[in-house]
Amino acid sequence: MINTFSPLFTDFYELVMMQGFLKEGRKNQIAIFDLFYRSNPLGHGYAIFAGLAQVIEYLKNLKFEESDIRYLRSLNKFDEDFLEYLRDFKFSGTIHSVTEGSVVFPGEPLVKVTAPIMECQLIEGMLLNTINHQSLIATKASRIVQAAANDQVVEFGLRRAQSTGAAIYGARAAIIGGCSVTSNVQAGKMFGLQVAGTHSHSWVLSFPTELEAFRSFAKLNPGYCILLVDTYNTLQSGVPNAIKVFDELREQGLLTTYGIRLDSGDLAYLSKKARQLLDAAGHKQAVIAASNDLDENLIADLRQQGSKITLWGIGTHLITSSGQSSFGGVYKMAAIQDEKGQFIPKIKISESPEKINNPGDKNLIRLYDAASKKIKADLITLSHEKIDTNEDLTIFHPTQTWKKMTLKKGEFYIKDLLVKIVDNGQIVYKSPSAKEIRAYAITEKESLWDEFKRITKPHILPVDLSDELHKLKHDLIDHIYTTSQEMPTGCLQKMHSEQSE
Repeated sequence: MINTFSPLFTDFYELVMMQGFLKEGRKNQIAIFDLFYRSNPLGHGYAIFAGLAQVIEYLKNLKFEESDIRYLRSLNKFDEDFLEYLRDFKFSGTIHSVTEGSVVFPGEPLVKVTAPIMECQLIEGMLLNTINHQSLIATKASRIVQAAANDQVVEFGLRRAQSTGAAIYGARAAIIGGCSVTSNVQAGKMFGLQVAGTHSHSWVLSFPTELEAFRSFAKLNPGYCILLVDTYNTLQSGVPNAIKVFDELREQGLLTTYGIRLDSGDLAYLSKKARQLLDAAGHKQAVIAASNDLDENLIADLRQQGSKITLWGIGTHLITSSGQSSFGGVYKMAAIQDEKGQFIPKIKISESPEKINNPGDKNLIRLYDAASKKIKADLITLSHEKIDTNEDLTIFHPTQTWKKMTLKKGEFYIKDLLVKIVDNGQIVYKSPSAKEIRAYAITEKESLWDEFKRITKPHILPVDLSDELHKLKHDLIDHIYTTSQEMPTGCLQKMHSEQSE
């Protein structure tokens, strides 16, 4: 398996820039970079932040081995003084991050890296690769779990994942997003996850009869006996044979968790007919599980049709995040120190207003309604700003500034979302287990109003800028426009028109 903790798990141009900074005498210049994303995946109302634990492990193990140095030397692109610098490389910066399992929204600084600029550049690839992948799968899982309501959802995408790493860390992210069980044994071992599985059609086909296959499986697995009933004929053979085996288990006093699995056909119709057969035989506690290329939309449709499925096995569409293949997180410089040690805010200009980053050293604050404990809005501020809950607070949309909300004193409370993870190179944060992160994500989702959790066309939570940050951002844009022609006129016209509507 590829060592993703290797410092060579980076883009080539990061090393090229690092050598350039070293030659310019800027190896100790401190910069601030933000990791954020621009739009919710899959049209969802929120995302689930995941992957932080693996980022921490990466930083712990970040070291150039002699074999890495030899390989880079063989490229004939790097000077010996740079290779010598890499030999003693260690991350020495400070990192703040939102807590893993948090519900998050576009434009928010999810990870803030404050470090020598060369170090900021090297870790970009690993940060984005890890956070983008796991946050995408966790968000997809959350959508599926939302569609399944109170039913159990099992992840079994191992064989359809794009690689071993995608399968293992995808399973972890799926659990964080709300799945309760995975079929991935390696992920179970690595992250302490509950693993489970039934049997395939090949098990049934390997026996002379379906009934013999079911009896043998039940004998071997009396405590968790889910029988796949669609190998030959679901209603005429599979379910009746399963009922015979369940009757035998009941006579032996061995019935615990048991039921059937449907993997083909009209799942709504078959589940309703199977439920009737099971109930008539006295097996009202029997689970009806279903698989077969399910996703959140099909689950919602099946539930609307009155299906009797109570356990959903999700593989391909979960582990590959069918419908959106990438999370879209980006990593942008927000400030850099000058010769006097002062941070100079930096901004990237774009034709698309949503691609213009928020400059400066920032903090992320969540505003809650005191009565309901639901999220009212998120507020991005400059790091030195303080919010006084004993005073009214008026916030406004970053571009559609006429959209305002006033929170009355005593009727709201706040939470700082950015937690210190690394302090001057030292890990100061202990990652919870995947199960603990899953539990935290559940409480996070409970803090959202129902309108924000809809699968289709959810409400969008306000993510506003403080007055001071808003002014800084627009002063920088105006400065760039008035002092050079680097500011695209189309972008300026678009921003001005949005603010004047």
